[in-house]
Amino acid sequence: MDMYDKINELYDRRREVEMGGGDERIRKQHDKGKLTARERIDLLVDKGSFVELNSFIEHRSLDFGMSDQKAPGEGVVTGYGKVDGRPIYLFAQDFTVFGGALGEMHAMKIANVMDLAARNGAPIIGLNDSGGARIQEGVVSLDGYGQIFYRNSIYSGVIPQISVIMGPCAGGAVYSPAITDFVFMVEDTSQMFITGPKVIETVTREKISAEDLGGAKVHRSKSGNAHFTGKTEEEVLSDVRRLISYLPLNNEEKAPVKVESEREDFCADLADIVPFDSTRPYDVRTVIEEVVDPGSFFEVQQHFAKNIVIGFARLKGETVGMICNQPKVMAGGLDIDSSDKLSRFIRFCDSFNIPLITFEDVTGFFPGIKQEHGGIIRHGAKILYSYSEATVPKITVILRKAYGGAYVALNSKSIGADLVYAWPNAEIAVMGPEGAANVIFSREINESDNPEETRAAKIQEYREKFANPYIAASRGMVDDVIDPRETRIKLLEALELMRNKKDERPKKKHGNIPL
Repeated sequence: MDMYDKINELYDRRREVEMGGGDERIRKQHDKGKLTARERIDLLVDKGSFVELNSFIEHRSLDFGMSDQKAPGEGVVTGYGKVDGRPIYLFAQDFTVFGGALGEMHAMKIANVMDLAARNGAPIIGLNDSGGARIQEGVVSLDGYGQIFYRNSIYSGVIPQISVIMGPCAGGAVYSPAITDFVFMVEDTSQMFITGPKVIETVTREKISAEDLGGAKVHRSKSGNAHFTGKTEEEVLSDVRRLISYLPLNNEEKAPVKVESEREDFCADLADIVPFDSTRPYDVRTVIEEVVDPGSFFEVQQHFAKNIVIGFARLKGETVGMICNQPKVMAGGLDIDSSDKLSRFIRFCDSFNIPLITFEDVTGFFPGIKQEHGGIIRHGAKILYSYSEATVPKITVILRKAYGGAYVALNSKSIGADLVYAWPNAEIAVMGPEGAANVIFSREINESDNPEETRAAKIQEYREKFANPYIAASRGMVDDVIDPRETRIKLLEALELMRNKKDERPKKKHGNIPL
């Protein structure tokens, strides 16, 4: 035997690993409408850029017949590659090998690549497709999950972490994606749940399908656990690539500048988009699209808590985080779910040096017994905490209404906004003119010969005295009242002004956000 025989043996072994569970199991994976781990990697990274790591790791379990079982690649492919020429690290669970079940060495491969990503300051992407813990290995499988959860936690805010659910993800396995920054799911072929339908039926007698319990549509609209969904794996992986294009590699860098198309900075149509009547709804996305670079708005959690619109966009190619009330849903009011949604987005952007722009048109925190008993106080406090804690550039534009505690919570000057602009039609007050007039002038209205006429006059009186931007501007709570058509110009000026912003907070281990 010479060197060439050894080289041939190397390639034979590598081919065995690359075949995973073999032709029959690959065929079954395709029959389910799913790609293999390696096919997914090829779609995610730039062509020819993937470098595999730890490909020859094997399990060392001897119980329950495992000594006779081979697991090529140990059921997970790990390595690094590039997306648009920028480095990323990844792992892709291989369902064709033991159903992608996680054992001791499987977990070690994932932990190793996570450590490499953190040391080299690059995002980590997990492609999840696993039947859960490898039961034959017992408690070491659970320890393996713990190793991953720990790294998810300590690397949070250091490198972007993205989870892509491309099959089952059940039991303790779901907590890793839950800690990561963004979760993608594929419609009809991916699920997440703590306990499956059979266990639920046994314990509670409730019957439900896996899809209705933990499918993509449930998690994107009801639980809020999924940030993005797509109809196919190809669509989802394309969206993962798009998301990465908005993000810095790590917390010490800024996001890449990417100018794809130019537009006029003076937005003439903005004067007509928002109805002057503060009770009439409109879609805030039309405002966003008029202000940001064309086609650059990438919405996050589009189907969850629709009364708030969040997402990434670009202004002259620079990434910004957008947080906007949506007047066409619940009049843009804030509730429990929207509070959680926008607070976590604020904290992500702050962790990774992405400026925050808030478009405000809010009636207040949503009233009701269900909201109060559900903890709206605690959840709403997350908004105040997150904005106050953030040190990135923070700009607010009051498009129309800014009432009560919600005005304070949505990046007001009092909780640390760098710049607050208001359109000339803005109403900034403790409450809306109708409610305020009923409280302040109740006696005069009730004792009037014509209560309705008096109420209308008092509403107008309150609106003229308080529900306008100039009182707030006279007290320094609004930096400038601007022509709506100049909104993009003002934002570009502000971002340029704050390019080198530095803002320190009192030294501490960490704060105690009201979770």
